[in-house]
Amino acid sequence: MPDSSFYVTTPIYYVNDKPHIGHAYTTILADVLVRYARLFGRQTYFLTGTDEHGQKVQRAAEARHTTPQAHADETVVRFQELWKTLEITNDDFIRTTDERHKVIVQEILQDLYDRGEIYRDEYDGWYCVTCERFYTEKDLVDGKCPEPGCGRAVERIAEANYFFRMSNYQQWLIDYIDQNPTFIQPDFRRNETLGFLRQELTDLCISRPKSRLSWGIELPFDADFVTYVWFDALVNYISAIGYRRDDEQFAALWPAAYHLIGKDILTTHTVYWPTMLKAMGLPLPRTVLAHGWWLSGDSRMSKTTGNVVDPMEYIDRHGVDAFRYFLIAEMVVGQEANFTPEAFARRYNADLANDLGNILSRVTTLIVKHCDGRIPEVSELTDDDRALQDLATATAGRVHEAVERVRLDAAVGAVADLIRETNRYLERRQPWNLARDGDKASLGTVLYHAADVLRIASGLLHPIMPDRMTACRSALGLTADEPDFENLGRWAVLPVGSRVEKGPALFPRIEAPKKKELKKKEDSPMTDDNLIDITEFQNLELKTAKIIGADRVEGADRLLKLQVEVAGEERQVVAGIAQHYTPEDLVGKTVVVVANLKPAKIRGEVSNGMLLAASDGDVLRLLTPDGDIPSGAEVR
Repeated sequence: MPDSSFYVTTPIYYVNDKPHIGHAYTTILADVLVRYARLFGRQTYFLTGTDEHGQKVQRAAEARHTTPQAHADETVVRFQELWKTLEITNDDFIRTTDERHKVIVQEILQDLYDRGEIYRDEYDGWYCVTCERFYTEKDLVDGKCPEPGCGRAVERIAEANYFFRMSNYQQWLIDYIDQNPTFIQPDFRRNETLGFLRQELTDLCISRPKSRLSWGIELPFDADFVTYVWFDALVNYISAIGYRRDDEQFAALWPAAYHLIGKDILTTHTVYWPTMLKAMGLPLPRTVLAHGWWLSGDSRMSKTTGNVVDPMEYIDRHGVDAFRYFLIAEMVVGQEANFTPEAFARRYNADLANDLGNILSRVTTLIVKHCDGRIPEVSELTDDDRALQDLATATAGRVHEAVERVRLDAAVGAVADLIRETNRYLERRQPWNLARDGDKASLGTVLYHAADVLRIASGLLHPIMPDRMTACRSALGLTADEPDFENLGRWAVLPVGSRVEKGPALFPRIEAPKKKELKKKEDSPMTDDNLIDITEFQNLELKTAKIIGADRVEGADRLLKLQVEVAGEERQVVAGIAQHYTPEDLVGKTVVVVANLKPAKIRGEVSNGMLLAASDGDVLRLLTPDGDIPSGAEVR
């Protein structure tokens, strides 16, 4: 995160869509980043909104026998209401049908036209109505739209149109991306854009004739045409914050700290938008951050397959904060993640019900029962107490560092580590036995330590779960005010004598979805056909290996290429673990590999071995030795 103002945007969502998990995730991600920035003491501005022009809206309105504006006015409410439900704290909500936006788009178009950046020409090519984009013959995949997740039929169109001289900026953009490595994140998305720019960049068609599409912003220099939806939509990022109207506000906020997008609109945000800004004479946003898709099993969620997750279903059942927590904790930003009922229940029960909620229930119950309902005093400290203090005060720094890298899953993990260690601390110190034995001094010390951990943890998780963490703080006698980040890195801030209240469960445990009934053993008997003898097993060479390097496989969301050292020999292993581990998580780990596997080529990369891992549903963990052992050791 930059040290100056923190301006973050989501894409503006298409009004023809019903809000789904993809929309919810991007918006929650933006909200959490902004809330953390506020917690860190930064000035923030958060923009979201809706994209309301284009052929899809016009056709949908015609089918309903209404006007495009009336259609947009009705459907935009679905997003506005969901953002309220999700506790989204956006500063502005822009609609591309807003007059304040339309007039800026027209002024930009006129300026570019006057300077020769826009010209008229004939166009003959293929057009995808869904994506509202033109494609050349070589762009098509099997004669259909090449966009990931689309693949629909295209239409042949020949007509006059206006074009933006985007091709003039191809080399400039390549140089800019090379010189500014944080402009496109994560790195493998940056490589995708550079790969796109290795082919000839054509000029961008920025108009549609009214004879074919009337629903759009009229070109100021030719009333027979309207603006192409992407040239209109992208301008929202600057029209909303005062471009050409409020110079002081615009200068304070632009360039944006983050444009948050899904990977399917990478080209529009990292090729179209930068060249448009360059032609306007404006600086580029600091970072375009493209996250992956939410999957159901191995496939992308889509309305066509009927596997889309409705956010309201989970919110109604388990609460807004639990839904927010799952999305932030489960996805490594930039990679794909799976959303299944089993995964949701597993993380909810493990992290929230069993750990965080359980500690609060234990601590408040004991304080109310044995300490007159007030935070107790601390007496003589043990090594256990000091160790917990050290971990707790270090956690704020770990969270801050993770948020700076936009590794919100790691930020959650740091707090989860603290909570788990506090549960272990309580099991070791056993305050219920101290109460039984009448050791008031030790009891007070243990309960204070657990309560102060809850103060710190609830403050650090507040940007993700504002409602439930406010309830946690209230149970500890703290005010409803947002936490002070500086105090979250300090120990013993919780006032002795504060009134504690034992309330309902913070996160009531939920029932995990029932698994399909397993076949009875007699249905699949153990026979000689599926048994191996000891000789066959001994043919496998299982050895320990030290991971000394890790990187992503370009163009493959699931694959990592690992450099491993086995008894002094370095080799490369390609493993499908990118959804479960990041490269930085792996370097330094000692793992178990099949060392005598024949080399194979996977996505153009040679793999010389195989990692061993255990999986249970959506959870996968690499097998590692129990304790220190050199690489090359035999696994028996």
